[in-house]
Amino acid sequence: MSDEIDAKYEVFRDLLETRTPEEAVKSLEVLGLQDEVIQRIIERHEQRVIEIREMDEPRVVYEGNRYTWYTGPRSGDKCWPALVDRLVASGWKQDPAIDALDAASTKVVSLLSHPKERTFSTRGLVVGYVQSGKTTNFTAVMAKAADRGYKLFIVLAGIHNGLRRQTQARLVQQLIEPNPTRWSQLTDLDKDFVPTANAASFFGRSNRTHVLCVVKKNATVLRKFADWLRSASQYLGDCPALVIDDEADQATVATKTINPLIQEVLGILPKSAYVGYTASPFANLLIDPSAGGDFYPRDFIVNLPKPFGHFGTEVVFGRYALDGESPEDVDDGYDMIRTVPESDVELVRPMRRVDIESFQPTLTPTLRSAIEYFWLSTAARRVRGTGVKHSTMLIHTSVNTVVHNRFRKPLEDLRQELRAGLDSADVLHRLRSLWDAESMTVSATEFGELPVTFDELLRELPGVVDDCKIIMDNSSSEDRLDYESGPVVAIAVGGNTLSRGLTLEGLSVSYFVRAVSAYDTLLQMGRWFGYRDGYADLPRIWMTDELQDWFRHLATVETEMRRDIDLYMIEDKDPLTFAVRLRTHPALRVTTAAKMKDAVPAMSAYGGQRVQTRYFRRTEDWLNVNQNAAKDLVARAKESGEHEPDAKNGRHVFRNVPSEHVLDFLRAYQFHEKSQECDSDLLIRYIERRKREADSLSRWNIAIVGNPVDSDLGNFKFAPEVEVGRIVRARLDLDGQSADNSFEDDFADIKTLMSRRDAALDLAGENGKFTEEEIKQARLDQLPDRGLIVLYPIDKTSKPKPVAPGKKQRKPLDAEADVIGVGLVFPQPGVDSPIEWKYISADLSKIDIEEEDFEALNAEEPA
Repeated sequence: MSDEIDAKYEVFRDLLETRTPEEAVKSLEVLGLQDEVIQRIIERHEQRVIEIREMDEPRVVYEGNRYTWYTGPRSGDKCWPALVDRLVASGWKQDPAIDALDAASTKVVSLLSHPKERTFSTRGLVVGYVQSGKTTNFTAVMAKAADRGYKLFIVLAGIHNGLRRQTQARLVQQLIEPNPTRWSQLTDLDKDFVPTANAASFFGRSNRTHVLCVVKKNATVLRKFADWLRSASQYLGDCPALVIDDEADQATVATKTINPLIQEVLGILPKSAYVGYTASPFANLLIDPSAGGDFYPRDFIVNLPKPFGHFGTEVVFGRYALDGESPEDVDDGYDMIRTVPESDVELVRPMRRVDIESFQPTLTPTLRSAIEYFWLSTAARRVRGTGVKHSTMLIHTSVNTVVHNRFRKPLEDLRQELRAGLDSADVLHRLRSLWDAESMTVSATEFGELPVTFDELLRELPGVVDDCKIIMDNSSSEDRLDYESGPVVAIAVGGNTLSRGLTLEGLSVSYFVRAVSAYDTLLQMGRWFGYRDGYADLPRIWMTDELQDWFRHLATVETEMRRDIDLYMIEDKDPLTFAVRLRTHPALRVTTAAKMKDAVPAMSAYGGQRVQTRYFRRTEDWLNVNQNAAKDLVARAKESGEHEPDAKNGRHVFRNVPSEHVLDFLRAYQFHEKSQECDSDLLIRYIERRKREADSLSRWNIAIVGNPVDSDLGNFKFAPEVEVGRIVRARLDLDGQSADNSFEDDFADIKTLMSRRDAALDLAGENGKFTEEEIKQARLDQLPDRGLIVLYPIDKTSKPKPVAPGKKQRKPLDAEADVIGVGLVFPQPGVDSPIEWKYISADLSKIDIEEEDFEALNAEEPA
């Protein structure tokens, strides 16, 4: 019986090539199979469907009633096996790289509509990481969709020719060249879409090829393409189309011309699956989902995992611990960032529009160091003989092409000057010092790379400088980065053409001082993210301290956003019943104003959370205000609560303190304006609302965390008989290697204040052994309505401990007075009392759908 089921199951899979699952089952009945056999086949299919739906990676949130028809590649497939062969030939390993790609692309294809459905209009979003292989993922999705009967493939490849050409080249190499008789092209490397005389010839029954079109999101091109498609409309009824929108947050969302033109193209196609790909989905997640025909991902959102070996925002810049994370698990990133002083910025980009025409850039010491380090690191890579053959440096100071072009002569002069000076003892001494310092800062052996001495790379250095090209890559130049004609060593100066989607091969050094105002723009400009095989220790980025701070915040936003998506999958939500929250920033927009027009403040709450102060001023007056607020709170707690001193461990706990004292403390204590979650007004409103609505948080416990009295750092006295030793919290190095203390003289970012066990100080049991979830549960069991405030007396000097080679070394706190850190721990209520927090999300209020109405809604959607 088992062998019969195996054979008949393969028949069923063959039937799925040309039929929906329901039609395939009916065909089995026509073939005369017994009901028991059919049931066993259905069960096997459903088991495979469950395996695909429940695979750990990638995480997916999808509309509940979507059925899974695609269950993976078949033995007779042509496009997917050919793609695998190409990837293996280029160095991909079957395990884990290709296996992970297979699983992720199978998951995406399984969420598309079956190509034999009479009509469909699918909307999905795939969220990846910058420079993480999104193009390979959608190429795999296209290959598998082609193997199952999708005919027309439209790739919207950004807004610049460089990205369109690069995407076309990849698809030709990986899809068309292995199976040239199975594909027709409407575009080629050097030509965007141009209408042909007979559109119908591509879609009639006599043409059995798949049709590929790679176009820019350009109004003229899209308008011509829509008109051309419309001329063949009578042949499109049996033409399932997959539309891949690369960089889906750019130009597609909330634009007056591109948005309606893409909608027009989709409207011409009776069978269309639109899938957006982006690493910065902020705009896509803020679309009004009630707006008919727009691009809100109503059917599915796929959260691609971070690939092994990928250098992302968090790896380079570090991030802050999220609620529920152990701070020790979140580090500060690698020591690869070098500071550009604010005083240098006006020397490398004009600060006013009127100055553009007269602007002449200066090769500042930091820019010169970046360029010289680029040549040194390229020479080191030649010594190693590993990694990609190309080596690129990016200089991005301005979006203006006039500014780009003014860099050519100074850079060319520097190249010639250094080449001529390679026999000068002074020049060699300077270069040796630069290389030795950088080699010591980030160890090659930590990344499994071969250390290279200066004397070894010096033999390669003249050839590197000779080979280096200075390229102005922008919308008005004829110069372009060309990686197809042999090994490239290039310093590329550019703006928008280099800041999104385009892969800069072998990028090892970036000099970046471009002023930006939005998360998505900032993240997409991070061309330094990606893979660094053979030179993982060598990348360096020169940027201002403010930009470093922005990227660290952005790494936290990214991680929190992805965690939201994963959480909603676990909670069985779908894209129309949840809205991903996006944490805001006082100096940056989440995306452009037009794309946020439908966003609403996200309702959130502090229930079950642990919040803490990370940012401080270092001025005496500011710090003394906080010291006085803390001393006043402790004095009141001592009078009204139950005091439990633990001098041996430098701890004090005061129990059963009235909330009025806590509220007065929050009114007096000065939280730094960068502390998004530590906002006095929000905290006070939340506590008062919990008291009013749930008779909760009317009593608090107050704890003090210090060292034992008379420890090496001296004592801090909160009140008579309440004294502890000071603790150390060093600050992040926001000054890099620059002597110019330019970020903010009185600013300190300590990143993390509390340890996990501090949230259990007032609980019974061995709190040091509690996990995060155990602490939340213990608070729920022991103190379900009581909050905890923890005070930390931080030594004003706070010298840092040494860190491992390659990691970022912190700096002494160097405040003018001792700092009082504050942590607040809130109990988890059964039903919380939300407030408007500093997040925004899509507005789902217009979506009025009961769970059982999804099927009816889908039936009414227009084709």
